[in-house]
Amino acid sequence: MPRDFTTESLSHDPIHGYIPFISRHGLPDDEVAEQQLIDHPWVQRLRHIHQLQTAWWVFPSAEHMRFQHVLGVMHLGSKTVSAWYESLAQVCRNVPSQAYVESLVRIAGLLHDVGHGPFGHFFDDHYLEQFDLTHEDIGAHIIEHELGELIRGIRRNPNGRLQPLEELDPQQVAWLIRRPSGRPEDEDGHPDWLRKLRSLFSGIYTVDNMDFVLRDAYMSGYNTKAFDISRLIHYSFFSKDGLTIHSRGLPTLINFIETRANLFRTIYFHRTVRGIDIALEDYFAETMARLFPGNPIEHLDAYRGLTETSFLVDVLRWADSDDPQLKTLGGHWRAIVNRDEMWRMASERSMYFHSGQAESTTIFSEPELVERRVREHLPTDLQDIPLRIDVARHYHRPSARKPSGKQNFWFNAASGESHELDDDELFHSLPTSFLIFRIYSRDHGHDRQISDALSKVAGGSGGDTKTNM
Repeated sequence: MPRDFTTESLSHDPIHGYIPFISRHGLPDDEVAEQQLIDHPWVQRLRHIHQLQTAWWVFPSAEHMRFQHVLGVMHLGSKTVSAWYESLAQVCRNVPSQAYVESLVRIAGLLHDVGHGPFGHFFDDHYLEQFDLTHEDIGAHIIEHELGELIRGIRRNPNGRLQPLEELDPQQVAWLIRRPSGRPEDEDGHPDWLRKLRSLFSGIYTVDNMDFVLRDAYMSGYNTKAFDISRLIHYSFFSKDGLTIHSRGLPTLINFIETRANLFRTIYFHRTVRGIDIALEDYFAETMARLFPGNPIEHLDAYRGLTETSFLVDVLRWADSDDPQLKTLGGHWRAIVNRDEMWRMASERSMYFHSGQAESTTIFSEPELVERRVREHLPTDLQDIPLRIDVARHYHRPSARKPSGKQNFWFNAASGESHELDDDELFHSLPTSFLIFRIYSRDHGHDRQISDALSKVAGGSGGDTKTNM
């Protein structure tokens, strides 16, 4: 049977080429098209939230939005299910049709970021945390209560149609996009095939991070082909344990892990990017108190209209306000946007931790103590200058001790057995994690003195110290 091009549209993407999706044209009235979700205001809102929360202020070409990313993740959902469905059906009972599984993963990919606020993860840490929420919690609520009816009406994807009695379950979509909590009750009531699919969103290599590593590397200018995604997918399959990679694919996986870590070091944790984040921290709480009424789940209509575009337009207008407090606050935001009000890195120390090592054994586990001692070692006339401490952490390789662990395995062709991917000897060449400890000041006038003071305080802690001198 020829492909039904009348119901299919294409979106062109610099990373994946053509991304097909089901359009409204030619569909029966009782079906919902993928396009209706793509065009929904909750998804279109992602056109106004940058993928690289503040890094676009530093990397001029990295202006891509979360909207492009979620389309890419949806597309990778099809790629991975097409490659891995047969193995999933072999190791799990009562697996739905391939079309159902593919549509489920596609929709979860499209909607996995739907709960994000302005500045992405920064918003989680500096606003949502007070309500004990993450963007995933909000996204799950939106999926179930705002988009559920549309999700249940989807009957096909570009590669197939659901069986007559199959209907997509919004609760399954919402469950897939949330990170494992580590609590047993989180797994209860979910079939084995669905639990295994969660590794596509919460494992070492997922449809989410495979897209953003390729996309962020390309758009920032870091690398035009960051890793070999075709080989990674080719050598992966589902075993009885879960998502498994053949030993022949391990070098590609290690390359992916290293590339992702390098993006954190050079892009996401860039010294100026983190400095901008610190500047935002200074005014964000006061700004949000004036800009938004409270818990986003209790104010969904207002939250749907809250994006980086709306945020920046509103706060920049405050600079011309007749209200003295708003005028002052708006002036700070105008200075940040113009890169006039910045925190400048004075000194940094990078540390890498391997198996058996822990950050808690270093002085960097107590940033306040480091700052106090650095001030004590500064010349007397500099001990009260404005300083800010920033600690950027990245978990480099898998850890079974984290709730999101135990999602990935590797297959040893010689023994015919699968093994958990965590602290296996194959990964001993990789650090378990790294941190970058930085001290920021308002200008570079005292970098040498600050660096000397940090060396005196942390000289025996290992790592590399750098300044801007």
